Amino acid sequence: MGEYKRHIAILGSTGSIGTQALDVISQHPEAFQVELLTANRNSKLLVEQAARFRPNAVVICDESKYDEVQSALDPLDIKVFAGTDSICSLVKGENIDIVLTAMVGFSGLKPTIAAIEASKTIALANKETLVAAGEIVTGLARRSKVPIVPVDSEHSAIFQCLAGNWSPIEKILLTGSGGPFLNASREDIYNATREQALNHPRWKMGAKVTIDSASLMNKGLELIEARWLFDKDPSDIEVVIHPQSIIHSMVQFEDGTVMAQMSIPDMRIPIQYAIGYPLRRRLDTRRIDFAELASMTFFKPDTERFPCLGYAYDALREGGDATCIMNAANEVAVAAFLQGKIRFGQIPEVIDHTMSVSAIVREPDLESICLTNDSARKTAEDYVNNL
Repeated sequence: MGEYKRHIAILGSTGSIGTQALDVISQHPEAFQVELLTANRNSKLLVEQAARFRPNAVVICDESKYDEVQSALDPLDIKVFAGTDSICSLVKGENIDIVLTAMVGFSGLKPTIAAIEASKTIALANKETLVAAGEIVTGLARRSKVPIVPVDSEHSAIFQCLAGNWSPIEKILLTGSGGPFLNASREDIYNATREQALNHPRWKMGAKVTIDSASLMNKGLELIEARWLFDKDPSDIEVVIHPQSIIHSMVQFEDGTVMAQMSIPDMRIPIQYAIGYPLRRRLDTRRIDFAELASMTFFKPDTERFPCLGYAYDALREGGDATCIMNAANEVAVAAFLQGKIRFGQIPEVIDHTMSVSAIVREPDLESICLTNDSARKTAEDYVNNL
């Protein structure tokens, strides 16, 4: 294609997005070179990935596993580091062009900011970065003239619909499958088991994202992310439930035209588009058979059965650090549910309590965002422990 090889850092390489990104890269070794891989605790898979893709360096965030990774990779002449601070330093390296941020939760914020400050292109898969600090991150990216290319399937769809369109957006239509409890009663949702909540009908994702999808909080996080990525008011972003997950999102323009991006559900499509933008490359995905598709349905989400989506709208309208508070409470609540400490239906209770008792900082900087995250987490943890 006559293009240069892109040198990539994958933050969170052992997770769902990271492993699929490496699959994409393996299909196009002529186009991509892995320079940095990072993992939280999964040292075994990190070592396997490093042995196959031969990055310049790896980071294991769990410092207790440093010796294990170091001894395994030393014969391959791959540098090994430990801790999140190491990620923040290494993403600034001159050998890196693109940083795929696929770390889970608030932990992805500081490495993303470090990469932006170093003028690296960001392929953003960590939605909590924009949920917690959207105004700070997008403002920094504008000042640094750094592109943020979304990896979430919905935001990638919107991004693709806008390619080549200079007309003002009238409305963003953010689609979602509705998750495993789409047709469940309020009582069944409240008492849902871990196994039921992790059984997503359309996507295979990590545990945290899958639970968020079951509660519709994932759609709430995406709503906030869309607000900052595309600079739209919350009133101009509409969530639409689309169980077939063929249309990944839509954009409505001022003349009434609606443009949609469609594909079989496969996260490798938006991953490849983000790290290879603006080019498209062949990918071994299933194609849509419109004759077999039969029908596509759409309807409004039910925020009474799924209050988390409503909380996201509330936090976005509240402004300041309200979305950071909501995100921190959700992270604590989801972890507690996965550990069997609370019921599924208590996730929104934890979020509602934390948002209601936390003071809002109207114009937060990065330091205050970090303090807000810590404080909200403590509030949520105390509430969980008293349930």
